[in-house]
Amino acid sequence: MSDALTLPAEARERAGKGAARSLRREGRIPAVIYGGKEEPTPIHVEEKELVRQLMTGHFMNSIVEIEIDGKSVRTLPKDVALHPVTDRPLHADFFRLAKGGKIEVSVPVVFCNEEESPGLKKGGVLNVVRHEIELICENDKIPGEIEIDVTGKEVGDSIHISEIQLPEGSASAITDRDYTIATLVAPSALKKSEDEAADEEEVAADEVEATEQTDDADGEDEGGDGE
Repeated sequence: MSDALTLPAEARERAGKGAARSLRREGRIPAVIYGGKEEPTPIHVEEKELVRQLMTGHFMNSIVEIEIDGKSVRTLPKDVALHPVTDRPLHADFFRLAKGGKIEVSVPVVFCNEEESPGLKKGGVLNVVRHEIELICENDKIPGEIEIDVTGKEVGDSIHISEIQLPEGSASAITDRDYTIATLVAPSALKKSEDEAADEEEVAADEVEATEQTDDADGEDEGGDGE
């Protein structure tokens, strides 16, 4: 897990759209802490600080210690609503991490030992199907990333979730199938796939054009009959 972040906050006494707009005019963003078998705690945080932490790129996968009224609440960001035009934060949700509890998270994957892959040495391409995997983790053992070793992988090989040694306290959230995380393909196969997709688009475009020409011709025939 990424290093814990600290986010100062203040209790939010008023609720509703009017109160929320007033906070935003003051440079504050309304938020709520929920979960952990406790009542939701409405708060507000400084917009600039929230944006700064969002810009780190790992905010949503980081534990955030929210400091409020002299106490620290251990949370995990669950959602930050953004304005559809300006991307300005409008509201944030934080999940309270109860001691000994578990939570479902999406954790990014990274690939290592690529120089030890015969397939990559031959010019193969690592085709990443999933850049993140869903895990059920203990609150205090959330990994920052999952390393996937490609040592010995040849062109044509696939990497499935069952092959991955997950950290202690973590398990796959998807249990009904052994899904693929990445495949090792030949450059020619990748190009062929792209060419086939392009051909399909071209055929579809031709069919649309032919249909339009037929409709135009039918329209002219009907116009002739009317005269």
